[in-house]
Amino acid sequence: MSVDAVTIDAYGTLVTLRDPVPTLVRALRTRGVERTAAEVAEAFRIETEHYIPRSHEGRDEATLALLRRDCAQVFLDAAGAALDPDEFAPAYIDSLVFDPVPGALEAARALSERGVRTAVVSNWDVGLHDHLRRLGLDLPVFTSAEAGAPKPDPAIFRLALERLGVPPERALHVGDSPADEEGARAAGMQFRPAPLADAVQELA
Repeated sequence: MSVDAVTIDAYGTLVTLRDPVPTLVRALRTRGVERTAAEVAEAFRIETEHYIPRSHEGRDEATLALLRRDCAQVFLDAAGAALDPDEFAPAYIDSLVFDPVPGALEAARALSERGVRTAVVSNWDVGLHDHLRRLGLDLPVFTSAEAGAPKPDPAIFRLALERLGVPPERALHVGDSPADEEGARAAGMQFRPAPLADAVQELA
């Protein structure tokens, strides 16, 4: 398989979330709210379900701050914690620490070193740029927030292809969800399921 560009989904393909529950338990406790790990995990699950279909609303600094405050409020309500969401939001965001999927960063760098145009394409707010920068990954990043619509809408893939200057038939997307495959194919791209390292081996 020969391609000129590879786009990579972020969550589940490139990065994974470190368990935020212990940090959130401590953040609540320092504010006088005692909750069990199970109660915090359930509140986090509820917030995640709220965030996912709204991730594209965090398109700039102002809207990202509003989205984060809203998510903090959802979490606090679910946890039964009568705290100020504006005050709690920074602690909530600090609990979200992303680690690389084993072998994924190395695979992404290998693509770039071969001259393959490589970018991240993900349903995420614009904060994704900072998360990936902390991991030392210097790639173009295209989020659903910047495209104005989440996958499986093909808009995010078309945006990436336009910026990369590559026709869709010469591009491959690697992801871990049905929305990744549906959106990539709708944009005319090839698709391979994660893990990224395996997909990269096919290009060798």
